[in-house]
Amino acid sequence: MANFIDINADVGERPEALVDGREEELLALVSSANIACGVHAGDPSTMERVIRLCARYGVNIGAHPSYPDRANFGRVEMDLSSAEIEECMRSQIATLVELADKLHCGVRHVKPHGALYNVAAKNARVAKAIAEGVKRVDNRLILLGLAGSPMLNTWENAGLSVAAEAFADRRYEPDGSLRSRKLPDAVISNPSEAVEQVLGIVKRGLVVTADGGTLKAEAQTICIHSDTEGAIEIAHSLRHVLPKEGIEIRPL
Repeated sequence: MANFIDINADVGERPEALVDGREEELLALVSSANIACGVHAGDPSTMERVIRLCARYGVNIGAHPSYPDRANFGRVEMDLSSAEIEECMRSQIATLVELADKLHCGVRHVKPHGALYNVAAKNARVAKAIAEGVKRVDNRLILLGLAGSPMLNTWENAGLSVAAEAFADRRYEPDGSLRSRKLPDAVISNPSEAVEQVLGIVKRGLVVTADGGTLKAEAQTICIHSDTEGAIEIAHSLRHVLPKEGIEIRPL
C-alpha cells in the first residue's frame, strides 16, 4: 500500500472552463497539471493562465504535448517519422517552458496526450522518439506513462525519470490498455466508482478490468481528465476519502 499519491489533471484544453472557473476549481484540488501546449488544444494565452493558476495553488506544472492534429483533438494516431515526433515534442515542451520561465515558474514533468500516449505505450519507436524530444529540452523532466507498459522501460533506458500513471476516470482492458472512448462504458463519471478504482490501485496495486477480472496497476500518479463529466466531483471525493485512508496527496 502506498501512503501517498500524486493526482494529476489534463488542463488548458477548454477555454470555456477557464472563463467560468471550472478549471480553477479543479486545479485547486489536484497536485499536478498537464497543460495543453497549443497543438491539440490551447494557445499561449490559455497556457499562461493555467501556469498562473498552478502557481497560485502550488500545483506541479507539466507539459501535455500531442500529435499535431487539432481537428481530432490529438486522439487519432498519425503516421509520423521518429524525427517528426521528436521535433513535435521538443517544440511543444519548449513553448511551455519559455512561458513558465517568464512567469518565474518551473516545468516539472511531461505527459503525452491522447493517441500519442496510447501508441507510445505499445510502440518502442514512438516512445523513444518522445524521450529524445524531452531530452532536447531538459533531461531532468519526469515522463508520465501508463503503469505496467513498456514505454516506462524505454524512457528509463533513455536516461529519464518516469512516473507510472493510472486513471481514476477510465476503464481498463485485460491487457492493461485503456478502453476505447468509442465504447459507451470507457469513461467513469460516477465519483464513487472512480474513488473505488483509485483505492484499489493505491491500496492494493490492482484495477478491475472491463471483463470483471483484475490487473496489476502500481502507480505513483492518478489522472483525472478535465473534460470528464463529474471531474470536479471526482477530485473533491478523492480529496475527502484518501486522507481518511491514510493516503497523502502530494506532487511528484
